[in-house]
Parts: sequence; structure tokens; C-alpha cells
Amino acid sequence: MSDQTNNLALPYILPSQAQKHVPHNEALQRLDAVVQLTIIAERQAPPETPGEGDRYLVAADPEGAWLGRQGLISVWQDGAWAYLSPNPGWRAFFLETRQLRAFDGANWKVISLDADGGLPMIGINATADAINRLAVASEASLFTHSGQGHQLKINKADPSQTGTLLFQTNWSGRAEMGLAGSDAFSIKVSGDGNDWSTALVVAPDGVVRMPARPIVRASLAAGTASPPAGSRTGFTDINAGQGGFELGTAVPSGSGARLIVPADGFYLLSLSVSTLTSSGHGVAIEVNGTTVVANASGPASTSPTRQSVTTIVELHEGDWLALLHSGTAQYEFGPAKTELCAVML
Repeated sequence: MSDQTNNLALPYILPSQAQKHVPHNEALQRLDAVVQLTIIAERQAPPETPGEGDRYLVAADPEGAWLGRQGLISVWQDGAWAYLSPNPGWRAFFLETRQLRAFDGANWKVISLDADGGLPMIGINATADAINRLAVASEASLFTHSGQGHQLKINKADPSQTGTLLFQTNWSGRAEMGLAGSDAFSIKVSGDGNDWSTALVVAPDGVVRMPARPIVRASLAAGTASPPAGSRTGFTDINAGQGGFELGTAVPSGSGARLIVPADGFYLLSLSVSTLTSSGHGVAIEVNGTTVVANASGPASTSPTRQSVTTIVELHEGDWLALLHSGTAQYEFGPAKTELCAVML
């Protein structure tokens, strides 16, 4: 029969042994060191002022009193260092890193809940759940490289599913980007979390579309007219458009409706003018009935003529556009005739 236990090497009290308290106390000391094992830190050299019962893992290339003791657990007992050799399966809580680790016979590895090293869910300063299996509450999150580069992958099962990044305010969606229901990359925004607008779509072939970008082609209904000098021509037809351009109330001193600007920004304005006859005329693009931003003019003519003018101007939501006439001419109105085009840059 051995004189110590198999797993913890606790000394037995043998028959007819003198000073039986010695092996008994030695066993108690060893139990006190091993049970509820807590390791302060992994170190190469002993601390200058250890406390009674302090336990350390001796690191590689040890120094001083720990020379040659790498891999052992060093325990300060009765003013001296005692050493324990861990067996596979020993578990210890490392105070310095606040990690629970297990010894596999060679290394102390962080304990995982799954055999494959995975965790069903992780909450870092937050509560994870069945949907949000990784939850992090922090001022920032850092993903850095281990070598050269770093990729963050978001994978979905098939094109009809969603693989996106969602940005929220007080848990209400405000912006989303990624693959939302197709393999086209899109960016969507919302002001309330319910009504969404798609700002950008990049198709798999690389074609870029901005379905909410303000664009319009507007004209008076197809026909001919000779507006008097000083009068205005508005619009009755939006021949093509997106992004919120609409017709407002009637223009002052003329015919047709005001063309209402949907959003603040710089706009490219292009005016095409088609006349059948003219005694000398001018057509200006006017903002809010007060400011002329571009003018197309033509001399007297008895033959059909075409003029055009293009400009860039800063406009604001709610501004309205109309055409201001000077001179006299007979105009052709309608698509590809006398019409105004506007594109937000």
C-alpha cells in the first residue's frame, strides 16, 4: 500500500507512526492549497512580499527561488515556497485575468461550455438571448488583425434572406445597409422606424441607383401658346421624376402650377425652349417668383428655333420654380419641347 493518496498525494497516517499530527497537518495544508484553487497570477519570479497561502503559477524561464519550477503551482506556506504539480483536469480561477481555466496536462486553457470550444451565447456587460446571442454594451468595440488584415463576415442562407447592419436610436431603426432581401447592396433610412426610403442600391453587376434622388422633367401640357412679357409659365405635367418633386399652387401672373423643390441641396437645372416664331424673346428660370438663376433668349425669327440653358443653383425644401417670359414668341410646350429638367447633385 502506498503511503499517500493517488490524486492529491496526501500523506496517510500509518500504523504505529510517531507524531501522527505531522502527516495529518501536511495533508490539511495541501487540501487548503488545492481545494477551491485560486491562482493570483502567472509569474516568472516570486513576489517580494507574498501573503500566507498565496498561490502562483510558475511561468516559463523562472527566476530566483522558482528556478527550475516552471509549470508548478507555488504556494507560500509557513515562510517558504511549497510546490504542487497539477494533474490533467485540475481547475483554477486566475485572479489577474478573471478567467476560469482547466489544466490539460500541458497548458491551462480557458474553460468552454461546449466540447468544440464554442459558447451558446455571450453577454459582455449586457444580457444575451436566443436571437441576440452576442450582446455587447460598451462605448466602443474593436476588431483588429492577427497578422495583416481583418474581415467581418455577415452570411445569409439565400438571396431572399437578410444580411445587414441596422443602426437604431432608442431601439428604433434609423438606417440599414447590406443585402436586404436580395443580393443587391442597399442603404435605407427612416425617420421613425416605420417608413423607410432606399437611398442607394448597388446591383450585383455594379450598376448604382439612387431611387430617392430628386429628379424631374416638367412641362406645361403639350400645345402652343404665346405668353405675354412679364408673365410666368408653370407646369401641369411631370414627364419623368423621382424623389419628391411635386406640383403646387398656380403661379402668379400666368398659367400652370409651381414646381416644388423636395429637399435642400445643389441642383443642376436645364431649360429647353422651343419656339415656332419670335419677335425677340427670353425665358428665365425663376426661383420663388423673385430670383432669376438662368436665362435663354432668342432673336426675332419666323422659323422654328431651339435654345437651352444650364446652371447649378442651391435650392431649399419648399422653394418653387417657374418660367418668366420677356419679349414675345409662340412657344411649343410639352415633353422634348419647352420643358425644365432638375437633378439634385
